[in-house]
Amino acid sequence: MGEVAASMARVISGKPEAIRLSLVALLAEGHLLIEDVPGVGKTMLAKSLARSLDCSMNRIQFTPDLLPGDVTGVSVFDQRTSTFEFRAGAIFAHIVLGDEINRASPKTQSALLEAMEEQQVSVDGQTHRLPQPFMVIATQNPVEMEGTYPLPEAQRDRFMLQISLGYPDASAEIAMISTHELSDPLESLTPVTDAATLRTLRLATRSVYTSDSIKKYVVSLVSATRGTPLLRLGASPRASVHLVHAAKAMALLSGRDHVLPDDVQALAVPVLSHRVLLSTEAHLDRRNAPGIIADLVTRVPVA
Repeated sequence: MGEVAASMARVISGKPEAIRLSLVALLAEGHLLIEDVPGVGKTMLAKSLARSLDCSMNRIQFTPDLLPGDVTGVSVFDQRTSTFEFRAGAIFAHIVLGDEINRASPKTQSALLEAMEEQQVSVDGQTHRLPQPFMVIATQNPVEMEGTYPLPEAQRDRFMLQISLGYPDASAEIAMISTHELSDPLESLTPVTDAATLRTLRLATRSVYTSDSIKKYVVSLVSATRGTPLLRLGASPRASVHLVHAAKAMALLSGRDHVLPDDVQALAVPVLSHRVLLSTEAHLDRRNAPGIIADLVTRVPVA
């Protein structure tokens, strides 16, 4: 996956950790949520990942008038055969870029739930499998910005990781200006791996060894989010599963065949922080979810 990271770095300057976490989600068979203010490269990161893979890609621009059928597909009556024919929606691709996902209505956002969890969609009683490998990369603006809807808790829980890019430093921003000065850098990207290779790497990720002590540590860490008074909603059991899968991918990217506590600690914030809800006490203390999760990581002992 080093070639994929290098390809993405040609477009995304000064953000190696964001690139690494996006590859973790890709290998761990998870979905990625990128939240940040407009203009910092959320869509560019998603596109650079998709274009580095020789896989099909569809982009869905989420707007308030987007309908669930636009995402999943619809059944259309064919007068010639007097039957209903299924016309696939934009979700039928290996990589699906959901741009500004929280500008659509909750009903349309919910149309993604079955696809993200079960790799299929159901329309008019018929089940249609999605192409494999399958990954959703969604971008969203902060909820306090005009025209946004908060993502339902159930949908946030489907995303394995949430990352933020933040503003680039001065040198990275100068490099970005130079890169974009003459042409769009995305146009020069060519695929460096294909779907078959990605499927093989995903199988290798599954086989990375995770000891019982690591699993106990993950459960202890996730359970701690349910016991702190700073959170009124802790992380779900799905979060434990996602944290282990992500840690396996991190180990594989690091050239190891086993998971270390360091992998779990490095991923705790991006895997857990978007799944929890702050209590009134935390709001009054001006705390945020990433800070609370990071504090729990320092306090929960390694099994």
